[in-house]
Amino acid sequence: MRLTRARGCLLGLAAGDALGRPAENLAPEEIARRWGRLTEIEPGMGGTDDTEYTIFASSLLCRYGSAMTPADVAREYREQIIPNIEGPMRGAGFSELGAIQALRRGIEPPLSGRWHQHGWSDGLAMRAAPYGVFAAGDPVEAARLVAVDGVVSNSGEGVYGGQAVAAAVAVAMTGASPGEVVEAGIAAVPEDSWTSRNLRAAVAAVATASAEALYEAVVVRHYPWTDLAPEAVALAFAGYLMGAGEVEESVVSAANLGRDADTTAAIAGALAGAGRGEAAVPERWAREIGPVTGRCLPVVAGRHVLDVATELVAATGEPA
Repeated sequence: MRLTRARGCLLGLAAGDALGRPAENLAPEEIARRWGRLTEIEPGMGGTDDTEYTIFASSLLCRYGSAMTPADVAREYREQIIPNIEGPMRGAGFSELGAIQALRRGIEPPLSGRWHQHGWSDGLAMRAAPYGVFAAGDPVEAARLVAVDGVVSNSGEGVYGGQAVAAAVAVAMTGASPGEVVEAGIAAVPEDSWTSRNLRAAVAAVATASAEALYEAVVVRHYPWTDLAPEAVALAFAGYLMGAGEVEESVVSAANLGRDADTTAAIAGALAGAGRGEAAVPERWAREIGPVTGRCLPVVAGRHVLDVATELVAATGEPA
């Protein structure tokens, strides 16, 4: 089951990224006005940096495994990402842009994740799923590993968001219930953190079946950007719970909540796909997921998430 869950996790992530892409930065009311309910991936469009950075994170695990260090990650950025950027970097999140600027200046982690002003962004959370796949069944190790990557580009709540996702995916890989998966994510971060408070508030709001209560609990409406990790991860977990862990309903629920919709739907898809496996991803969505173009990260151009997931499982040395 490890292989089908790994492939389901990354395929679900890519499908969520692609479905949520046109709804990014929109409010639920605007999504409803445009689509009624957004349920279909735009043909031929694919996803965004979420999928490409997930593939890059997987390559780090395949190369270094559990011995990976922040210095290894920084070196890979300098050797694999920075030399291939011509002009402005396209499609990357604020935390990744800030980290690249820091690394270009010779700043090393963890300062590279603190030097810029966007350490709290969901850039780590969007690429955290492979760490849960690699450390399947061990949420503590998943949270440790994702932080090794995370301190290069993020700090504080941005790292906590990634840890919540990685730990939750690690437990979803065991076939646990959605409630157990979410509890594992909450347990992976400090109780007094913004991320923990938002996740617990999201769980309570979902229990009331009120989207308004959810927004009131976790969304920072006055802030100009939607990539706040505590907000995005809470909405993603909410979508996953609203969909009862089923891939299609979890992804659609998250995407239609709006805000950073590609990331929230991608995270919900990763959680649900890890729990249900590759066959649970709707075939019509799977057909739209091809090799990535590398428009954000040229180094991953031509890679397909299903092949990457297979390589990731092989790198663990555990039976598939």
